Amino acid sequence: MMDNSYQHEREETTKNMEKDITRHDMESHEPISEHEGHAGHEGHGKYDDYGEHEGHGKHDDHGKHGGNEAHVDHTGHEEMFRRKFWISLLISIPVLIFSPTISNFLGYNLPDFPGVRWITPVFSVIVFFYGGLPFIKMAVPEIKNRKPGMMTLISLAIIVAFVYSLAALFLPTSTTFFWELVTLIDIMLLGHWIEMRSIRQASGALQELAKLLPDTAERIDDAGNRETVPVSDLSSGDLLLVRPGASIPADGEVEEGTSDVNEAMITGESRPVKKSPKDKVIAGTINGSGSLRVRVTATGDETALAGIMRMVNEAQKSKSNTQILADKAAGWLFYIALGSAVITAIAWIIAVGFDVAVVARVATVLVIACPHALGLAVPLVVAITTAMGAQNGILVRDRLALEESREIDIIVFDKTGTLTEGKFGVVGIQTIEGISDEDALALTAAIEGDSEHTIARGIRKSADEKELQLPNVSSFEALKGRGVRAVYQEQPVYVGGPRLLEMLDIELPETIAEFEDAANKKGQSVVYLVQEGPERPHVTAAFALADVIRANSKEVVERLHEMKIEVAMLTGDSEAVAKSVAEELGIDTYYAEVLPENKDRKIIELQEKGLQVAMVGDGVNDAPALTRADVGIAIGSGTDVAIESAGIILVKDNPMDVVKIFDLSKASYRKMVQNLWWAAGYNIFAIPLAAGVLAPFGFLLSPAVGALLMSMSTVIVAINAQLLRRHELPE
Repeated sequence: MMDNSYQHEREETTKNMEKDITRHDMESHEPISEHEGHAGHEGHGKYDDYGEHEGHGKHDDHGKHGGNEAHVDHTGHEEMFRRKFWISLLISIPVLIFSPTISNFLGYNLPDFPGVRWITPVFSVIVFFYGGLPFIKMAVPEIKNRKPGMMTLISLAIIVAFVYSLAALFLPTSTTFFWELVTLIDIMLLGHWIEMRSIRQASGALQELAKLLPDTAERIDDAGNRETVPVSDLSSGDLLLVRPGASIPADGEVEEGTSDVNEAMITGESRPVKKSPKDKVIAGTINGSGSLRVRVTATGDETALAGIMRMVNEAQKSKSNTQILADKAAGWLFYIALGSAVITAIAWIIAVGFDVAVVARVATVLVIACPHALGLAVPLVVAITTAMGAQNGILVRDRLALEESREIDIIVFDKTGTLTEGKFGVVGIQTIEGISDEDALALTAAIEGDSEHTIARGIRKSADEKELQLPNVSSFEALKGRGVRAVYQEQPVYVGGPRLLEMLDIELPETIAEFEDAANKKGQSVVYLVQEGPERPHVTAAFALADVIRANSKEVVERLHEMKIEVAMLTGDSEAVAKSVAEELGIDTYYAEVLPENKDRKIIELQEKGLQVAMVGDGVNDAPALTRADVGIAIGSGTDVAIESAGIILVKDNPMDVVKIFDLSKASYRKMVQNLWWAAGYNIFAIPLAAGVLAPFGFLLSPAVGALLMSMSTVIVAINAQLLRRHELPE
């Protein structure tokens, strides 16, 4: 049974992690440069070198509610506003029942007993101090910072209504304003409760991340004994046993065992990822059917999970151009509302004298003009966008990078490891008559079975992908600088490059010679399978090898073209290799034989043409270019969130995620613009109505109705932002 102290520590850890997430401030692939051959092809005993495989050339204060700062630390605010709303609503009932205005409207007679006239003011005072005082407190920082905003407007409205109504009690000809006061406060509390709930829901997916870690871990000591310990007691170097179906408690490296791990909650990859010794695992991911022994490499705040949560939190704190505009608009709106209230008061005093109608108009203008919806328009969309991105393996470090993605004119990909896999593979096979591609590949992979050379691994990988059954071969012998010899079915077989053919004095068949010529023009390496013939050895198959293009790279380029985005490619490889890849993918422009230190120069050249440039690279070799680009995107970086050269980090090495970035950027920007138009446009009509421009036609808005309209505008903005969740990103 788990010790209670374990549970207590775990709860504290979870609370701290959740607090990090919900604290919304809405306020190594090196280019294959010179493949000089199958050089250093160790692995077959004394085997040394293939020789020449040429070709592959080189609310802290809620008071700041007008803008992004408005949403500092909303932890607990939702519950506070919910509680205050229901209690204030309950206390407001006597005020409404004993209000002369309500009784006249509904046609019932008020009871007559001593002290009846004090029921509405007494209960109104309670509502004012219990439900209204929080708004006044939150207005204080706005005033202190000389940034009056929403809380200042709300406070002015309820203070004006409250003070006037108290004074009216002692003026025989005046009408009190108590029922309007309490309904105004109730509706404001309801609106804020809904807002806090929307913000919580926006970050709900990230809050779930904090719950992924298990309470305890099973640690194995040096003697092999197992003990259950709280995750907070783990440290780097500990050896853990992760049982089938269990959540992995810390980042680490598999030392023993094989299993499939579900990383969907971290990387967005729906399919389980196979893990074997030396593979890295991530805290919070779910182990499959096999047991794993994992050596801890990071715990607590150092894990990838904690890093992702910090990054999302920081992204929500950073301001984009749209947010800055919304902040300015909210600031302007305060002065517009205050000026409108003063003009309204003067106009109504001139028209009807100092009367309750004047107070009603002033309070209505102040309330209806609150930039509540304006303050929520952008931050709520940002919270949802960053959460959606994180769920899909898109980590936004800089909000400005995501926002500017929609304006990109050209995207520059680093070839190796981005559009290609960064690993050699078989890209073409040519056999003589009577031998199938599969049989030739299987035999060649068997001969290369023990080698760790790049080309050998590429051949074996291609055979593995085709799930080929490898034949039995024996008597491996390295042919230094030329290839390898083995025995198959009691006959010698060879695998090697051009030097092997020279050694054996073999001429290529016409079909294979043509195949070799075509491969060389594309900068591909060619390897030959040589078998004994009736009279002498002869080539039975040839394999073209190159950095394998990712299966969906061509579709990515096509999708980007559909978005009217030009595609370019940078590579340190030869002109032949670059041209071949560019032509196959349909890339508009390519730059070959570019050294890493010169990549940023190419970005500058494009920017000097007036183009908005995005750069996609691995985040290590391409750091200067990523920093120089208008939008830097690091791809295939796993959960390494320490890459500071990129504004956006892609957990997976899937180039389709680049398309998702542009799609998400455009979708979120549309929602921001819609919300801003609604939030700002609503005031264009609402303020004149609140001031009473339609009074000559018998139409007047009460402060309570004004508060309702203002709250409804906030709800509409919140609902519209939530609709972003329904947006489906490209697959």
